[in-house]
Amino acid sequence: MSAIPAAIPNAIPGPTRALLHLDRTLNTAAAWLLGILWLLPLLYAVWTAFHPAEFSTRFVPLAPLTLDNFAAAWQAAPFLRYILNTTILVGVILAGQFLLCTLAAYAFARFAFRGRGIAFALVLVQLMMMPDMLLVENYRSMHQLGLVDSVAGMALPYVASAFGIFLLRQAFKTVPKELEDAARIEGCGTLGILWRVYVPLARPVYLAYGLVSVSYHWNNFLWPLIITNSVETRPLTVGLSVFAGTDQGIDWSVICAATLLASAPLLAAFLLFQRQFVQSFMRAGIR
Repeated sequence: MSAIPAAIPNAIPGPTRALLHLDRTLNTAAAWLLGILWLLPLLYAVWTAFHPAEFSTRFVPLAPLTLDNFAAAWQAAPFLRYILNTTILVGVILAGQFLLCTLAAYAFARFAFRGRGIAFALVLVQLMMMPDMLLVENYRSMHQLGLVDSVAGMALPYVASAFGIFLLRQAFKTVPKELEDAARIEGCGTLGILWRVYVPLARPVYLAYGLVSVSYHWNNFLWPLIITNSVETRPLTVGLSVFAGTDQGIDWSVICAATLLASAPLLAAFLLFQRQFVQSFMRAGIR
């Protein structure tokens, strides 16, 4: 059996083998090209942020390094407040999504009730709707609730996630029914079974979904821009856009430094948990 794989390449005709090699080479070159194109804006931001303003449009290998741009950006805008607002916003949304999506997914996966198929179809319909379609209605609802210009007003429209419900439902349906029966024999109630059986087995899915949710809401811009009016509630994305406005003057060195300050927490988290990040997506079945 071990001789068969070695004989297969020799059985391929020379022109076909050359085409396969060329195809592999082109795919590798294209992947490197796309990776470099994706990385160029980040490299420019890093170069500009760590060098004086006169080097923002020209590359000089021996240009002097400086941290003055970061100091100027930090003093020009309350980035500490923006980071705190964003952290609270992301944490509130993620906690609410975990709670509501877990309960809804468990109900759809394990309980038979009238109208379950229709209700789940409505959840799937929400996946096909762009969030921007609901901006006006969401703002009207938040205004009626008195939540305009508040963290709660930013978070409430995203607490229930159709994607999270669908993802967790698919994970819960793979859990063997025998484990639930065994837990019930041991005296666990409905919520006890959910907490002791389903949630631990779906931990990779929770991690994968949490990474997606945190990344999306950390970078969300349009809805926070509409619902916030003050520094006390602005997240990083809105604060950065105000900071980079024309009334502040166009200093690309300071703007790039502010951009790195805004993106540094996500970049650091990705670098620290890169292996867990990839493994969670692979085990959750997200492609």
